[in-house]
Amino acid sequence: MLFRIIAATALTVAMITGSTTLSGQQVKKDIVDTAISNGSFKTLAAALTAADLIDSLKGEGPFTVFAPTDAAFDKLPDGTIDELLKPKNKKRLIALLTYHVVPGHVMAKDVQKMTAAKTLNGQCIDIAVNGRMVKVDDAKVSKTDVACSNGIIHIIDTVMLPAEQNIVETAEQAGKFMTLLAAAEAAGLVETLSGDDAFTLFAPTDEAFADLPKGTVESLLEPKNKNKLAAILKYHVVAGRVYSDDAMAGETAITLQGDELQFEVSGRRAKVNRVNLVKTNIDASNGVIHIIDKVLMPERKGGGSQR
Repeated sequence: MLFRIIAATALTVAMITGSTTLSGQQVKKDIVDTAISNGSFKTLAAALTAADLIDSLKGEGPFTVFAPTDAAFDKLPDGTIDELLKPKNKKRLIALLTYHVVPGHVMAKDVQKMTAAKTLNGQCIDIAVNGRMVKVDDAKVSKTDVACSNGIIHIIDTVMLPAEQNIVETAEQAGKFMTLLAAAEAAGLVETLSGDDAFTLFAPTDEAFADLPKGTVESLLEPKNKNKLAAILKYHVVAGRVYSDDAMAGETAITLQGDELQFEVSGRRAKVNRVNLVKTNIDASNGVIHIIDKVLMPERKGGGSQR
């Protein structure tokens, strides 16, 4: 199957690629043509074809692609590539491939000044610079600034893997949000936070819930208080992916509950409604989680926030 896709990709590119102008001047190739002509990206080309992303990456762009070589794909567990290329896994394959693409024209000198970059997948890749070595997630950048007509290619030695667990699954695996998850179940919000729509969750730890006045959690979990519980939990959720830098730059965000959250940096600590952001930018397949050390309370009627 893989070889049939590679052959089809090569034929398609051969049909639609022009290598010279009428005057005979060489034309710079787009990202897809550049990768294929290199000869080290047959698996990437096959995956792009299976995911129906060829036309997108031949578009105007510009795009910056962190391109895994064939050797990088070979490092994946046996059978992974063949499984990803099956039609039933197309959505998963698209998520993986778009995780390697950053919108815009990002040169190596720009990458070296960054600590993260938002991908077309929606999730962020981490960037670490140590001397001359640059890593994106766990992949080393082996060659930079391969110029294309619609963007830039940086070659990497490892396939980067996006988060595949949703917000609820990610919280469950962390093991320190059991009260939050129990509350979400009681409030009927688990399905929402497990769906395809993207959300940002400001997640209080079990310790944060334990700091509430005695009996508060037990009272909120009673069926008669479901609406009140849902309102409190929705006050911890913002629609879309809001990473910490975006939150601080925007200063405020509207929650699903309808009230506003306020962000600030105080004493070198990032805060939301004066509550500490303990850990930020934990990616999930359908959003991002920020850990907080207190439970946020919506404003009371008549003004003022509960603390």
